[in-house]
Amino acid sequence: MKKFTSVSDVENLQEIIKKALQIKADPLTETEKGKGKTIGLVFLNSSLRTRLSSQIAAQNLGLNVLTLNAAQEAWNLEFADGAVMNGDTVEHIKDAIEVLNQYCDIIAVRCFAGMKSKEDDVNESILSQFEKHAKVPVISLESATRHPLQSLADCITITENWEKDYKPKVVLTWAPHIKPIAHAVGNSFAEWMQEMDVELVIANPEGYDLDKNFTKDVKIIHNQDEALKDADFIYVKNWSSFDDYAAMPEVKGDWMLTNEKLTLTNDAKVMHCLPVRRNVELSDEVMDGDHSIIYQQAKNRIFSAQAVFSEILDELNA
Repeated sequence: MKKFTSVSDVENLQEIIKKALQIKADPLTETEKGKGKTIGLVFLNSSLRTRLSSQIAAQNLGLNVLTLNAAQEAWNLEFADGAVMNGDTVEHIKDAIEVLNQYCDIIAVRCFAGMKSKEDDVNESILSQFEKHAKVPVISLESATRHPLQSLADCITITENWEKDYKPKVVLTWAPHIKPIAHAVGNSFAEWMQEMDVELVIANPEGYDLDKNFTKDVKIIHNQDEALKDADFIYVKNWSSFDDYAAMPEVKGDWMLTNEKLTLTNDAKVMHCLPVRRNVELSDEVMDGDHSIIYQQAKNRIFSAQAVFSEILDELNA
């Protein structure tokens, strides 16, 4: 693995899931693999699970970890090519990345969608700069359009919770929120589930369809109750409109998942990437109930990151 920004960078999904589960069983089997190498974790946005899980995963592999909260601790960055930097920006991203090249063997970056320019976000205006200028492997800790380490953790979690001999029905369902939320988790989950042996259905209100480049031929239903019928796994996530970019069209009906709605399912397990706005996206009764595997999913963020870092190190050490 030479980089990790999407499922297309994974040669064999089932093999990396298997590797992650082996790591979970004994996380300290490769403590010397990263010895003498440094990973730079660059955060342009806030983080809890991604930051901590990445640090733990890197330390488990013996990597030296540098964590930069770039939005708070670094100079104001300029991203535009050819910019005349006579304003608030102090350092160009290409210069910052070139310095990271000198300090790090791996660069991992978290850069959310700006939610202002659809073109900039779809074209990954920030992540693409790292891919262009980095001379070391680049790992996405979430970008404008994808969250691949989260999606790998999701695949691990579903694999752990499924032992039956038929394809599970997995429903990605939209949930309410108080502000426009980016599409990265929804896009990424849809993309990765299409590489899994599952039946994927997406439920969202009219006006909230995700980018077809990610959902492709996945069945999209605009009635949540209909979509939830016989579901084995439910992934709850909010996102704003893609067509009317970052807008929040009016939604009729109640889309928050409750125990009553779970009666429509096949005793479904409930997932969410966190953070979650309780009693807006998910009711307390579901979050804290027996159906929830949300904290197991969060723990698996360590092992998804560690599996990816290990694969990258294999390439560097070859």
